[in-house]
Amino acid sequence: MEAILQTMGDGDRGKLLTADGYIPPESPEISVVVPALNEELTVGEFVDWCKEGLKKAGVVGQILIVDSSTDRTTEIALAHGAEVLKVPKRGLGRAYIDAIPFIRGRYILMGDADLTYDFREMDLFVEKFRSGYEFIMGSRFKGTIEKGAMPKLHRYFGTPLTTWILNRIYGSKFSDIHCGMRGATREAFARINLQSQSWEYASEMVLKAARLKLNLTEVPVKFYKDREGRVSHHRRSSIFSPWIAGWINLKVMLVYSPDSFLLKPGFVLFVLGTLLSFSLVGGPYSVGAIGFNLHWMLLGVTCATLGYSCVQIGLLARMIHNLRPVLGSRVKRFWPYDLGIAISAILALSGVGLNRALIQQYLAHGLRLTEMSYQGIFGLLLIIIGFQTFCFTLLIEMVRRVSSKT
Repeated sequence: MEAILQTMGDGDRGKLLTADGYIPPESPEISVVVPALNEELTVGEFVDWCKEGLKKAGVVGQILIVDSSTDRTTEIALAHGAEVLKVPKRGLGRAYIDAIPFIRGRYILMGDADLTYDFREMDLFVEKFRSGYEFIMGSRFKGTIEKGAMPKLHRYFGTPLTTWILNRIYGSKFSDIHCGMRGATREAFARINLQSQSWEYASEMVLKAARLKLNLTEVPVKFYKDREGRVSHHRRSSIFSPWIAGWINLKVMLVYSPDSFLLKPGFVLFVLGTLLSFSLVGGPYSVGAIGFNLHWMLLGVTCATLGYSCVQIGLLARMIHNLRPVLGSRVKRFWPYDLGIAISAILALSGVGLNRALIQQYLAHGLRLTEMSYQGIFGLLLIIIGFQTFCFTLLIEMVRRVSSKT
């Protein structure tokens, strides 16, 4: 019944199976790549839908089911003419990662094998691919949603909220970032370099596509409710599964782009805090009815320190993720190790110099401070900034060395 086409040497990515007599096309235009977990109720009809969709679109295609099931999913998929990649159960994102060596199509169409997305209408995706788009999101909100297919909490709160957050952070214009039916060219999929192992793969894929400035578009899709007798994977897990998945996706949005909300606010905080602190080095003063004193200086020190930290984290994120490489490469080129160490030393020693009088006063009065020194507080700020600069320089050097090895 089955013939093994290929087995990875270490067994880590699983083995690819096909039914006897089925010869896959050497260079299909599109590969339908779909993870499945115990979908024996729907997988056969799903493969038939894919064949119908390929015929309607007029393309030669590969249908690849990435299966981690313990039921008859593999047997049924093979009987209907699909290829099956058998892999351990390690998460949705990992299923797509495992499938990469086995994808032969120039275009990749992803989704679910549960008949909730209508793969008979993949011609909409094929048309966009042929028009030059690199990443195509399906949109249930621009298409149709069958009554009962999406819980109200997801439809009117969860999905719109997380979509809005991602669009604000990444400057994208998606209407439905959690739609499971989506497509990418093979080159674009390689550039996305998917890392997520679980549910968060969906957000990682979308945000990287936006950050890499791929040629993006959306197409309307039909979304159906589960077939009778089938229970969704979220419900199989627990009632909290959708909330956990939403939290995980939000985490990915923040982790992959802290620069989006840290760099500019951090720079503003640092400049304003530094100016405010420096203006008080000579002591308190007033501007009209507003008196600027020690408390304002402490506010300035706080803002400058927080702002500098935000800028550093934002720059490091750019260099680590390399999704927008221009600024990151400039930092690595124009902030060499020797320069960073020299600047950090100058800042720290200047801070110590400003605190010399304060230290002498402290020692002369029996380890007590008799008056507050505005210069001393500004000196403490310079010491803090100097130490942060030292640590930042070390981290840049580590990133530079790691990058040179890859």
